[in-house]
Amino acid sequence: MKKNILLIAAVLISSLVLGNCIKIAEADDTDLAQKYSPIFYFEKDETCFPVDVSYHIENSYLYMIDMTQPLDVAPTEESISNYSIDGYYLDNQKGSIDDKGIINDYKSSKMGSYTVYANVVESGASTIIQYWMFYAFNPGTMNQHEGDWEMVQIVLTGNTPTQVMYSQHHMGQKAKWSQVEKKGEHIKVYVSRGSHANYLRSFSGVVGIANDIVGANGKKLSYNDYNLELLESQPWLNFAGRWGWVGGNQEDAQVSSLLGQAGPAGPKFREDGAMWSDPLGWGNSLMQADNNIFLLEMVLYNFVLIFIIISIITICILMFRIYKRHKKTGLGPRIISIFYIDGLDLKSIGNILCIVGIIIAFISLVNPWYSISTDIRVSGYETDGMADMMTIDGINGIQIQVPGLTGPMPMGSFMVPFSLLIGISMIFLIIASIGISHSKKLGKKYLGRGARLMVPVILIIIVVMSLGMIPFESMVDTGDAAVDISNIIDTISSSPSGGQQIVTIPEVNEQIELQWGFGLGGILLLISGIVLVISGFLEFVANTEFYTSKISEEPKKPKIPKKPERPNIPKKPSEQKEEPHESPKSKDFEDKKKE
Repeated sequence: MKKNILLIAAVLISSLVLGNCIKIAEADDTDLAQKYSPIFYFEKDETCFPVDVSYHIENSYLYMIDMTQPLDVAPTEESISNYSIDGYYLDNQKGSIDDKGIINDYKSSKMGSYTVYANVVESGASTIIQYWMFYAFNPGTMNQHEGDWEMVQIVLTGNTPTQVMYSQHHMGQKAKWSQVEKKGEHIKVYVSRGSHANYLRSFSGVVGIANDIVGANGKKLSYNDYNLELLESQPWLNFAGRWGWVGGNQEDAQVSSLLGQAGPAGPKFREDGAMWSDPLGWGNSLMQADNNIFLLEMVLYNFVLIFIIISIITICILMFRIYKRHKKTGLGPRIISIFYIDGLDLKSIGNILCIVGIIIAFISLVNPWYSISTDIRVSGYETDGMADMMTIDGINGIQIQVPGLTGPMPMGSFMVPFSLLIGISMIFLIIASIGISHSKKLGKKYLGRGARLMVPVILIIIVVMSLGMIPFESMVDTGDAAVDISNIIDTISSSPSGGQQIVTIPEVNEQIELQWGFGLGGILLLISGIVLVISGFLEFVANTEFYTSKISEEPKKPKIPKKPERPNIPKKPSEQKEEPHESPKSKDFEDKKKE
């Protein structure tokens, strides 16, 4: 009896000690996570913020792929932990990927309540602090799906922070502790609109396939504004399914995953579990932050503002030169020298061609410059004719997209306002021609502007040709598909001006049609440049004056040569007069001596 009592007492004491140790460990982890907890900056149009996962669970049905009826219409945090293998998903009933139902419900019920989950991991001599954020919906530029899991982590070597790693879609970025913007020990995280990818700078995101929209002009969540909870204590942690709609069957699930429409896996299962089981290995595989890239991103982020400032400065310089020209030679009877058209002489034909070239340049801005299109006809998925995968034009810049179930899905873009650049360039050409009196000088301007118009076309050819140098086999580990991608790119790069090809997909033994080449806008832009070059050449050959300038009207006064000064030539000794001097023997000398 005494032995049983002692055994029970020992078990109770051990349980209490173990429980206290666990509580102490959890308290230590919480304190460490709070010490470095991030400050989140959101773009002004962001609609979803880090929220407790209970919102998603309470509003979802639990499904199994290939089953039309839900397994559970009232899942709980504890019940979903029993589904520890893939093949399940939580479908939020407040909306779908095709509407804003989930976003609107989130705004009305959970806006103002914020939660971030922390996970502290020991890895050799390093301690990794992970911060996981769950978002109700992901209306990103690259993909659109229910639910979203993102993460940032800090690496401590000893007790000193040395690195950070930020998740960005399926990849991310790592940086040294010195490269991170901080407030004290709290790192700053700039969250992209919709996709919730994490960036190191507020002007990042413009370089890369996703073309994320980032900014520090919206909501700011400081470390005191959200609840920080440890992941290890969450009952739902072992749920291996997807946190959002996936598809009614395996085929739909594969397509939705490919197009970025499937809900994400949870923290323990993201990127096949690498982010959880090997956080240091996952982080070290990311791209290293580069200060030079930060500078490039800052310039591109503020490109329009910089361009406007440069344009204003350029206009001021042009107006000052025109003013000086007006004071010196006058501006001529027609002011703008492009309009000196008098019959069919060389200078008139040159000006006519210049006007035609400018008109063609403006027309090119509203037409596609270059495109790559596909017509997909595979089992379970077809496009409605040829669908653009990549387009380049003067209005939208570079757009990359894939055909989606509900239409084209953006995969990235580079919003360079080519139309603004070329449009302002043409206006500058007209302004710069004001008051030019000689065709040679005007011809030089035509030649320079025409050469610049051909630069975008040349750059497109160079970029497409250089695609063949990218090692897609090593970048995409998808077996035969990687070889097919490489073959497609090699074919396009070997004939950048245009072509057509039928591509076979070995996995499904189906074919897709591929077309690429310059569009009407690109062709017109090239023609415009050539026309301006020809017009400049004609003006140069014409070598004539458009009007008589002020200088040529006023006769030049002949210069009256100055009378040369007579040189001071020393006289010859014979010509020099001797100055009278008193001889010691002279009478005057004797008289002075007596005095």
